Amino acid sequence: MNLKKTLIIAIALFLISILIWEFYWRSNGYRPNLNDEKALWATQRTKVENATHNDVVIFGSSRIYFDIQLKKWEEITGMQPIQLASTGSSPLPTFHDLVENTNFNGTVIVGVTPGLFFSTTFPKAMPWQRPQAKVDFYKNRTYAKRLNYFFSVPLQQNLVLMSADDEEWADDIDLKSLIRNLPKDNRNGEPKAPPFYNFGKVTKDRNMSMIPRANSDTAFANTIKKIWQYFGKAAPPPDKKSTMDFFLKDVKKFKKRGGTLILLRCPSSGFYKDVETKFLPRKDYWNELVKQTQAKSYHYEDYKQLRHFECPEWSHLSKPDAIKFTTELANIMVNDHAFSNLKTN
Repeated sequence: MNLKKTLIIAIALFLISILIWEFYWRSNGYRPNLNDEKALWATQRTKVENATHNDVVIFGSSRIYFDIQLKKWEEITGMQPIQLASTGSSPLPTFHDLVENTNFNGTVIVGVTPGLFFSTTFPKAMPWQRPQAKVDFYKNRTYAKRLNYFFSVPLQQNLVLMSADDEEWADDIDLKSLIRNLPKDNRNGEPKAPPFYNFGKVTKDRNMSMIPRANSDTAFANTIKKIWQYFGKAAPPPDKKSTMDFFLKDVKKFKKRGGTLILLRCPSSGFYKDVETKFLPRKDYWNELVKQTQAKSYHYEDYKQLRHFECPEWSHLSKPDAIKFTTELANIMVNDHAFSNLKTN
């Protein structure tokens, strides 16, 4: 067999293997999804460099990421926000990056998920590490990394086997994730983490929404609840003082150059709401944060339009509810003249 025939057979076998792998996962209900990765975050961070006083930038954890729907927000306010929230993260590192490394003086909305916001500023803590890794990636991007992302997007959007999340806890179907999630002996005696399945779908502009299954399939939602309970047991105690000290320095600098800060508390339900009420009471954490920052603030419990929402897995809104929540919240903020320089349609 000559080299040409060997090459043709090798390519044919490769393509057949890819097709079998792709159809297998599609037959199991999976659909293509962009990777919610550092490179995607960096594309939105780039927009801040040219953002004006009229723009809005969002920071926070996954609650504000899921609960604010960008197109609906734009319909009401006339401006699509730059979404820089990050799952499982404190907003402190990314807000610090904006304050120290840009001249942006528009509106910043900071989502406050108490357990993550008041976690700790210690660099090795996971709620700090995740967003800091995105900031570091943005600063150190090479042209090769940018091209790699550019060429990978069409594949991610059309091939299920490319749809993998880069977060350590995600349970997805690329080869790296499958190997990472092979059963392992638990040698340290600690409880093994339950499987964590991806339950969000993200677009190129980083609009995140809950997949329908997480809202309609109770058994699937329960798998997510189990991981929240697992994380809750391992969470460190809140570090209010260092968090406040670090954040307030950035707030002062941002406001001094004309920026507008808005604090937002998105809904939580069930287990999460009970834990937050008990261990991070509003009067000691949220109220104190609002007082110290002297920022405009919106807590979902304070508005009849917002307080009735229930989270299918205790911490995030379904897509239909997120659209309703965004609609109500944006209208409240518009009527309250909350933004630096609102451009309404």
